[in-house]
Amino acid sequence: MKGICKYFGGVHALEDVDFELYSNEILALVGDNGAGKSTLIKIISGVYTPDRGEIYLDGERIEIRSPSVARAFGIETVYQELALVETRDVAANFFLGREPTKGRLGVFIDKKKISDVTVKTLKMLSITLPSLRTAVRNLSGGQRQALAVGRAAAWGRKIIVMDEPTAALGVEESRKVLDLVGQLEKHGASVIVISHNLRHVFNVATRIVVLRGGKRVGSKLKSETTADEIVKLITGAELI
Repeated sequence: MKGICKYFGGVHALEDVDFELYSNEILALVGDNGAGKSTLIKIISGVYTPDRGEIYLDGERIEIRSPSVARAFGIETVYQELALVETRDVAANFFLGREPTKGRLGVFIDKKKISDVTVKTLKMLSITLPSLRTAVRNLSGGQRQALAVGRAAAWGRKIIVMDEPTAALGVEESRKVLDLVGQLEKHGASVIVISHNLRHVFNVATRIVVLRGGKRVGSKLKSETTADEIVKLITGAELI
């Protein structure tokens, strides 16, 4: 992304932001509230279109004008709200809105394919859930997050964006979700993680990009920075 700008009336949510993501990279996007993180990922996921700037994927300029276009490019986003239907089971949520069909006229849902792909993906990512027929309302917070991430992994051929994946989870469930983020990288995805928890950021990310006041103020390899330095970039405090 080059020179990305997004305005809401007189509010400059993003101002000339450059942003890059490399193959098989886990990148953390951090910043205080109002820094522009959510706006940036909504541009990546097609919810917003930039007022100015260019987006490239594999070296080719693209336009992401809707979430469906983003998905067609292999970009999947897991929001805090997760977008799961509580009354439907694990397998049904895995294919929500993308159910495969069978028959000459394609009018019957292919339940076997739904089950097979769900099982294969969950196994690949070492995700353990009670049953494919368990209703989402009976899953724990961590299990719901794992289901949403597994669904994104099944469709996200290029990029998976995770918005505060551990925000509402306890210590043990947070650890399992962080382990799952590492699994995504091993299976070929590039991952963008938005988080306020710097301990979690340093556990999973290889690189950290910092936004402040709608501008990019830093990009640091985890191996070459500290949590204290990242906090100073987030807050604008002087480095000593």
